[in-house]
Amino acid sequence: MTFNWIERSLSRRTFLKGTAGVSTALSGFPIPALAQSSEVTIISAESNANTAEVLRRIAADFGKAAGTKVVVNNMDHEAHKTAIRNYLVAGAPDVCFWFSGNRMRAFVTRGLFDDISDLFEKEKYADVLGATAGSVTVEGKQYGLPTGGTLWGMFYRKDVFDEHGLKVPTSWDDLLAFGEKCKSASLTPVAMGTKDLWPAAGWFDQMNLRINGLDKHFALMNGEMAYTDETLKPVFEHWEELIKQGFFTPDHTSFGWQEAGAFLAQKRAGMMNLGAFVRAAFPRQDLPQLTFAPFPVIEDGLGRYEEFSLNSVHIPTNAKNKPGAREFLTHFYKPENLAAYLEPGGNVPPRNDLPPSKDPLVNAAVESLKAVAGTSQFYDRDTDPDMAQAGLVGFQEFMARPERRDAILQRLEGTRRRIFKL
Repeated sequence: MTFNWIERSLSRRTFLKGTAGVSTALSGFPIPALAQSSEVTIISAESNANTAEVLRRIAADFGKAAGTKVVVNNMDHEAHKTAIRNYLVAGAPDVCFWFSGNRMRAFVTRGLFDDISDLFEKEKYADVLGATAGSVTVEGKQYGLPTGGTLWGMFYRKDVFDEHGLKVPTSWDDLLAFGEKCKSASLTPVAMGTKDLWPAAGWFDQMNLRINGLDKHFALMNGEMAYTDETLKPVFEHWEELIKQGFFTPDHTSFGWQEAGAFLAQKRAGMMNLGAFVRAAFPRQDLPQLTFAPFPVIEDGLGRYEEFSLNSVHIPTNAKNKPGAREFLTHFYKPENLAAYLEPGGNVPPRNDLPPSKDPLVNAAVESLKAVAGTSQFYDRDTDPDMAQAGLVGFQEFMARPERRDAILQRLEGTRRRIFKL
C-alpha cells in the first residue's frame, strides 16, 4: 500500500486537530474477487494528520484483505480544489474525496462522478443516513457517500451563561431579550468576524431557513428565485434590526472567525454562529465549557432545517477499477471504520448507527440532528461559485452598511440573472 502525504495549513472547513490516539480498522472481512483485479487509487485532501493516518490504515487493511495494491495520494486541501477539475477528466483515481451538495452536483452534471445508486441500495445506506442522503442525491440517484459533517449552530460558554443568568434563546423575542441582557452585562451578544466574508453568509442562511424554509432557500441557491423577491424582505428586515441594536462585534470586517471566536473564548461575547471548529479558538482547559444550541425559531410552523456541511467520497466516472472502488467504499463506510476516520477531526457522522464519539460536541450534534427535517450545506456550497462570491461580498457589505440593502440586492439580482442566463 502506497501513501503520499503533503503538509498543508488548515482550511476553514477543517476542524481542530483531534486526539493523538487513532482507532484502527478491523481486518479479516471477505472481499469479492472484483477488487482483486488491479490496484485501487485514492485521492484525498486531509489537513488533519491523524485523520490522514486513519485513512492510510483503513486502506492498508482493505489492500491486505483484498490482495490488491492500494495507492493513497493526499493532496494539499486548497490545491485539490483546482486539481480535481483536471484529474476527473484525465488521469482519474478510482476514489476521491470531495464536497457534497452543489459542489458535487457540478461534477455530476458534467458526467464526471459515477452513479453508485446500486451500492446505495445494496448496502441499504438510506436506512442509516436519513436526511443526509439528500446531500449526495441528484434527481433520485446517488453519486457518493457523505463523510464527516459540520453542524452549524449558536455556540456559547456554559460558565458565562451561569455567571450572567443568560438563557438560550429559542424564539425571536428570546433572541432580542438575550441581546439586551448581554449588553447590560457588557457582552457583545453575538461574536462575528466577516473579514473572510463567509461568516456573514452563514448568518443569512440560518435566517432564511428560519423564515422561508428549505424549499425556498434552495430555490434561491439554484437561481430560481430573485434576490429582490418579496419573501426575502423579512430576512433582511430582521437582520437589520439586530445590526442596528448592536448585536454583532463592532468592526467585524476587521476580524477573521478565529479572532471573533477568541472573543467568545475570552468571555467577551454571549454566543457565536459557527461550526464546532470554533473550539480552535479556545484554550484546552476551557473546552468543557463550550456547548451549542440550535439557531432560534423565527417563524412558527416551519420544519426545523439546519446548516449541515458535509464532505463526501466518490467514484469518478473515468476510474479504471470501479469494482475495486465499490468494494473499498463498502469497507471504508463500515461503522467502525467511518467512526475511526471521523474521530480525530471531531467531525459529525452522517450515519446514525456509529458508536458515540469521545467529543461531547459531536455527540450533542448527533442528538440535535435527530430532530432535523432537512439540511442545507452552506451558501458557498449550495449555489453557483460565481454567485456565491458575489453573495459573500454583498452580505458582508450589508452587515457593515445596512442602509445599502436595496442597492446590494439589486446588484445580486443582476449577478443571478447573468450567471443563470435568465
